[in-house]
Amino acid sequence: MHALSVITNESAEPPVLAKPPWLRVRAPSGENYQRLKALITSQRLNTVCSSASCPNIGECWEQGTATFMILGRICTRACRFCDVDSYSRPGPVDLDEPNRLSQTIALMGLKHAVITSVTRDDLPDGGAKHFANCLTSIKERVPQITLEVLVPDFLGNPDSIQIVLDAKPAVFNHNIETVEALTPKIRSGAQYRRSLEVLRLAKEKAPSIKTKSGIMLGLGENNEDVKQAIADLRENKVNILTLGQYLRPSQWHHPVMRYATPEDFFALGNFAKSLGFSHVESGPLVRSSYHAEKAV
Repeated sequence: MHALSVITNESAEPPVLAKPPWLRVRAPSGENYQRLKALITSQRLNTVCSSASCPNIGECWEQGTATFMILGRICTRACRFCDVDSYSRPGPVDLDEPNRLSQTIALMGLKHAVITSVTRDDLPDGGAKHFANCLTSIKERVPQITLEVLVPDFLGNPDSIQIVLDAKPAVFNHNIETVEALTPKIRSGAQYRRSLEVLRLAKEKAPSIKTKSGIMLGLGENNEDVKQAIADLRENKVNILTLGQYLRPSQWHHPVMRYATPEDFFALGNFAKSLGFSHVESGPLVRSSYHAEKAV
């Protein structure tokens, strides 16, 4: 771990850390990438790949994997790490989105798709039925595809979790994002134990569906904190784990407190494997959907 400067004033902004060389990547390019980007734009769809400036976008799209964000671009929560706009009343659900989404996935020739969303606490079911409608439409149009959902916590509502599980995704993902002590500060409206309960319920209700979660490093935790979070996930029967580096989207967002080294990620990944996770992706550039198709 890197040693951090001591901050005497807790409210003061910590020093900006220089980005290490292992986080530098080449910008995506190529005819296929441009074609897929134009297709997604024309269908008025949102991808996390583009909106989050994911460093792996070129690689994933070439491998036949993409992550789509449904239920609009406005979130009812305002997490300190996330660059999505926030408002308490995001607007109506786009009922044609499942159709356009399935059309686009078919045209892209995807082998694996991840469907995520903004958090919609304004909806009675948190958007669960819309998730199910998207999965159903995709399966009807592209029967051979494997599907993963990355869901919000649905305020812990078991009925909403069941609605999504009934649509039979191959993977049910809900990210805890950070360690327990930092959750109130980093994750707007979230509860660490509630997130664990969402994952536990999903596995209990549908044992054959793989469960998955992810943690970002660099928000103020140390490696022992991360190990405890990893152990908590495994105790709740989570199958798949991703560990990646937090990168600050803007000055408004939580500062990067450390850049974990590749050695840190290697050690934490091995620790997770020793606990029995079926698949682990751990590295500075890893994001929640990185190599998602390999874990199915």
